[in-house]
Amino acid sequence: MKKSLGPKTLAQPAPVWAVGAYDEDNKPNAMIAAWGGICSSDPASLTVSLRPSRHTYAGIMKHKAFTVSVCPEYLAAESDFLGMVSGKKVDKFAATGLTPTKSDCVNAPYIEEFPMVIECELTGTYEQGIHTLLIGEIKDVKCDEDKLVDGKHPDPEKILPLIFSPGTRAYHTVSKFVGQGFSIGKKYIKK
Repeated sequence: MKKSLGPKTLAQPAPVWAVGAYDEDNKPNAMIAAWGGICSSDPASLTVSLRPSRHTYAGIMKHKAFTVSVCPEYLAAESDFLGMVSGKKVDKFAATGLTPTKSDCVNAPYIEEFPMVIECELTGTYEQGIHTLLIGEIKDVKCDEDKLVDGKHPDPEKILPLIFSPGTRAYHTVSKFVGQGFSIGKKYIKK
């Protein structure tokens, strides 16, 4: 029997993304966001939801660009820290030893040590409650070569992306390959 939990943000899992932007003074900054995902295939776009009160938000609005660095399991503590303090008061890169790298596609920094990066141009916003959904057209995806399958697709078992469980506020990572999409369900297609 299923138990009703009410209207809560318990979608499982949520990504753990480091959203990077230059702040209003052109200083590199990054924050953790878990409310995000792909929102369009053509043009390739994603969305991330931020509160307008966040320091990173103002930088994104000024520069019309942001990056998403996919947080790996082996940098969980550094990733968590990015969401614990404000870039207004703390240089998060200096504190963690992470390296801000200027994107060659958009006016925003990404985190060099993170294995996968998505570079986005801000193309739209939508206000929903206390958050603003930022729509970013994906201008490039970069991935460490040793984290690719067939030299062209990011491998989640090598990247080990952090995922977030909103209810328990716990981090997890991916486990194992289950089956090929658009294939394992073929046994239910009538011939």
